[in-house]
Amino acid sequence: MTLPDIPLSPAGADRTFQVDLRGLVDLLSHHLYSSPRVYLRELMQNAVDALTARRRLEPAAPADAFGIRLYADGSVVRVEDDGVGLTEGDVHTFLATIGRSSKRAEKIAEQRADFIGQFGIGLLSCFLVADEIHVLSRSAATPEAPAVEWRGRGDGSYTVRTLPASARPRPGTTVTLTPRADAGEWTRPAQVHALARHFGSLLRHPVTFDDGTVGPGAPVNPEPAPWARTYPTPGARSRALAAYGAEVFGFTPLDTIELDLPAVGLKGIACVLPEAVSAGRRHGHRVHVKGMLLSEQAEEILPEWAFFVRCVVDAESLRPTASRESLYEDDTLAAVRDALAERLRAWMARAAASDPDLLGRFLQAHHLAVKSLAVHDDEILRMLLPWLPFETTDGHSTLDEFARTHRTVLVTSSVEEFRQVAAIASAAGLGVVNGGYTYDRELVHRLPEIRPEVSVADLDPATLTAHLDPVDRETELAAAAYLALARDALAVFDCDVALRTFQPASAPALLMDSREARHERTRSQLAREQEGGVWGDILGALRQEAPRAQLILNQLNPLVRTAVAIDEPELARTSAEALYGQAAMLSRRPLRPAESSLINRSFLDLLAHALRKDS
Repeated sequence: MTLPDIPLSPAGADRTFQVDLRGLVDLLSHHLYSSPRVYLRELMQNAVDALTARRRLEPAAPADAFGIRLYADGSVVRVEDDGVGLTEGDVHTFLATIGRSSKRAEKIAEQRADFIGQFGIGLLSCFLVADEIHVLSRSAATPEAPAVEWRGRGDGSYTVRTLPASARPRPGTTVTLTPRADAGEWTRPAQVHALARHFGSLLRHPVTFDDGTVGPGAPVNPEPAPWARTYPTPGARSRALAAYGAEVFGFTPLDTIELDLPAVGLKGIACVLPEAVSAGRRHGHRVHVKGMLLSEQAEEILPEWAFFVRCVVDAESLRPTASRESLYEDDTLAAVRDALAERLRAWMARAAASDPDLLGRFLQAHHLAVKSLAVHDDEILRMLLPWLPFETTDGHSTLDEFARTHRTVLVTSSVEEFRQVAAIASAAGLGVVNGGYTYDRELVHRLPEIRPEVSVADLDPATLTAHLDPVDRETELAAAAYLALARDALAVFDCDVALRTFQPASAPALLMDSREARHERTRSQLAREQEGGVWGDILGALRQEAPRAQLILNQLNPLVRTAVAIDEPELARTSAEALYGQAAMLSRRPLRPAESSLINRSFLDLLAHALRKDS
């Protein structure tokens, strides 16, 4: 194989890139956009920009003087506007030049600040559904200029020619596509009409659709945005906004929050989800820019903690990315995000002050979202912490209600610890809050900031034990032998045994054993097993006195009173193991394999003893 001779340039000479126009068009049209359906959005967007420019030329023209007309009959798709139109020079500038110098681009971008799109790059999306784009235009800015025709092809080539004025009597632009056979899904009349409504329902210019059967005039956007309409009463407005939210998102909002940021020309609504969602699950929001739908999945418009709402907004000053399918992250977007967050905070404040029923329903569904916000937001903390629900020894309760009964609030470090002590603590009159759920322990500890008369402390096993009544001296002495056997039987679990009286009497035993204590005992055991080795030295350096579990037997329980009277050593050991196993299961924590084995063994031993006694 021989290569063609390529002329060599002198050393150090400047060279130019060899651009494959076909490949560049393919890259832009097939990889810049997420779906072929965006071709219609880009055509409508260009039409809106043209109408905006025409309105600048003729500001006194009636509001409905200029519009957009769509036509699709299965063989062609046509988009016609009454916009500013193009001269031959404009065609070369905007339609036929893919790259330009930075100074030129900045100048044009500044001139087009009120427009949605940038230059004519969006026109390339039409190559997703057609191999050729036909544009016929006549300029309103230069009325004496002839009509101009541009034909662009997917291989990167194009032709331009001027036509007599009769080819287009009025100013404006018509773009015509002849769809490829494989693009029928996106160019059928019904689909074109659906896409037009999807992207253009909030456009401020009249848009009509014609499928060649019923004639022109079917409106795509018959009414302005719901927040831009007038209503006879505030209640009617609220119901209309809620109905619009239900239509857009498919759920009936718990409430709708009006959003209005005049500085960036943003209006819209936030719809409060009626049901709880996973923490951190961010929903996409519908964002329109100057009426044109930009994205249905714009997560960046709200902060992460606001996952309890979905928004639909229309903005003037937000900046789209190159594909115009998401928002450009800049200072303006950051300011909008902060301002919308303040609107959500203000809504919660109003609900707390004037609509406790709405606030209660909101917190019932979205308390986790509010808790995540309150951890980092002092204003929300002061406003809503007393209203937030927590699991307590008095049942599910708000901290405000709980603090009225308990001036000293104890909080557990885990769900498991709360379940171990809840019944006994409640009977002892202690106020304990489950701090094992996300954010709960941290929030409960901040309660004194809102209620200075209340004190909060972590639950210490010794605190609970101190509230259990000791047995009398005679009972303690009578049970000494049994307690010694029980301690010996449970030594393998590093568990001490004590005898107390507490309510409820139906509870035979309480196992006080935290997760941290179990981990410490496991580490100490490993250190002993590795004694003398490298790991033994490392773990030995970290070793400390391992906290022991404590099985507290309830003298008020008939089963315990029977057990402590047993004088047969093996049966006494077995009954102690059974009481330990029952207490471990009542704590509802995961059982270790040794504990599961002990429960099975003690049950079988008790059964065997009963059978021997009967025989």
